[in-house]
Amino acid sequence: MGIPFIDLKSQYARIQEEVDQNIRNVLEHGRYVMGPEIAEFESKAAAFAGTRHALSCGSGTDALLLALMALNIGPGDAVFTSPFTFMATAETIVLTGATPVFVDIDPATYNLDPARLETAIRDLRIARPELTPRAVMPVDIFGLPADYDRILKIAETNDLRVIVDAAQSFGAEYKGVKTASLGDIACTSFFPAKPLGCYGDGGACFTDSDELQDIMQSLRVHGQGEDKYDNVRIGLNARMDTIQAAVLLPKLAIFPEEIQVRQTVARRYNEKLAQSGLVLPLIPEDMLCVWAQYSVQAKDSAHRDALQAQLRQADVPSAIYYPTPLHLQTAYADLGYKRGDLPVSESVGERIFALPMSPYLSEADQDAVCTALLG
Repeated sequence: MGIPFIDLKSQYARIQEEVDQNIRNVLEHGRYVMGPEIAEFESKAAAFAGTRHALSCGSGTDALLLALMALNIGPGDAVFTSPFTFMATAETIVLTGATPVFVDIDPATYNLDPARLETAIRDLRIARPELTPRAVMPVDIFGLPADYDRILKIAETNDLRVIVDAAQSFGAEYKGVKTASLGDIACTSFFPAKPLGCYGDGGACFTDSDELQDIMQSLRVHGQGEDKYDNVRIGLNARMDTIQAAVLLPKLAIFPEEIQVRQTVARRYNEKLAQSGLVLPLIPEDMLCVWAQYSVQAKDSAHRDALQAQLRQADVPSAIYYPTPLHLQTAYADLGYKRGDLPVSESVGERIFALPMSPYLSEADQDAVCTALLG
């Protein structure tokens, strides 16, 4: 069948007995919505993340929206975030009625650049006095934590709330601390392709705040109060299906080991591609990346096209994350951005592409990937 881009089949073979039994348990008890597996997973996920609370939900998009709503962010508010990310990051900001303000990325880590964040806050106060800076939403792209020491300090200085978009970085560590424990609320996705993924859509919010947890619990079920017909706020239908929690439980049990194997796979790539002339990922010494993607940069878009053609000819998959940064997407045209406004994101988007990555990528398959890439 060739080399899988993300090898979920091998992972399932490893935990098939546990997954199948858990699904059968749900089919037998019949509590498909908010069944006992939900509370069990939330408890274990919070313990893994090092937070007081974990709130499961229907997707990573739901998680970001719940966080924004819990912090009462809405019309007239500005939320600073990266344009080098998936649509959902900024989409949820717009859905609340707030305004996304895009901040260019660091050229080495591809994460939001703290120096540019400070400039963006200052410029917004001058150019858009009708907007109130309310929050910053850093994105841990490809599984690498953002520069949280600087971002959290800037947020504190400017009275901004911090929502961590950890959709790609669940399990990653910043100076020994899990990224899901940073900020006011951290959000993740359990989409199947993520480092920890379910068999459909799923997500979660993490916080140490009892107050925010209570609000998000209410928001998750239509703004529910004391009972299902007591609605105290406008909310969502954002619950995780019980079957997805049942699938995630055995996956979470092996996740720490998988994270370590991902380090081995990434090191092998770094060694095999050291003389390739490609720009390889940079991981600061005090960070643990979970390698949601292993992405490299070609010289330019034509070089990338040629390399991807070589890979296809050898039956090796590759992907581009993200070819068009959000500030140039049609959906955000009304924000007034133009090409050249965020040059680092634009340049990286023209050159970057991702290679197969999973804990189950054999060294032989990895050799085949690198041989095809190097021609």
